[in-house]
Amino acid sequence: MKLFKLALLTLIPFFAMSGAHAAPLQEGVTHVAIVPAQPTSTDEGKIEVVEIFSYGCSHCHRFEPMLERWLKNKPDNVEFVRLPAIFNSTLALYARAFYAAEALGVLDQIHQPFFEAIHLQKRRMNSEEEIAQLFVEHGVDRDKFDKAFRSFAVEAKVRRAAELGKRYGVRATPSMVVNGKYITDPGKTNGFRGMIETVNALVEKEG
Repeated sequence: MKLFKLALLTLIPFFAMSGAHAAPLQEGVTHVAIVPAQPTSTDEGKIEVVEIFSYGCSHCHRFEPMLERWLKNKPDNVEFVRLPAIFNSTLALYARAFYAAEALGVLDQIHQPFFEAIHLQKRRMNSEEEIAQLFVEHGVDRDKFDKAFRSFAVEAKVRRAAELGKRYGVRATPSMVVNGKYITDPGKTNGFRGMIETVNALVEKEG
């Protein structure tokens, strides 16, 4: 939890500059190489872009509109993946909720409301019961939620997300990983816009 808070506090001064332009690619400055590079889940010829996020991260919530605009205009050869950050038990609970929503096919109707429940409605969302209530509010059957939330498949995905986060060297949210080779975040790029520009440049490099 301390690491998570420290990461967010470190990034706060940079988020105010989210309109600034990113500098040209400079390894160690705009992004960091992931060593060793990690396998991707994309088809041959595709470039994987991963967003590491947390529902508990206010900066991730603020980044969502810009990310959605980028997704509408991303290159055709880019495949996008969301990966929940897991720094502590609460974030593991959020990750389980994310993968349960994905398994139930309701991620589109749960994703934004989950952010809003925490950051706008000030709901704690730190128990299975509170999370279940959110799902029910958005039309999900409680029994189906319970089965998905506690399923082996969801548990496996949560464990994989935690392991991938370690392999990527994630230190802050939001962060973005390009093709399993490079990681960047707003603290390295003077804000959200700079991070997107860095991702675009790395995608072009990989292409």
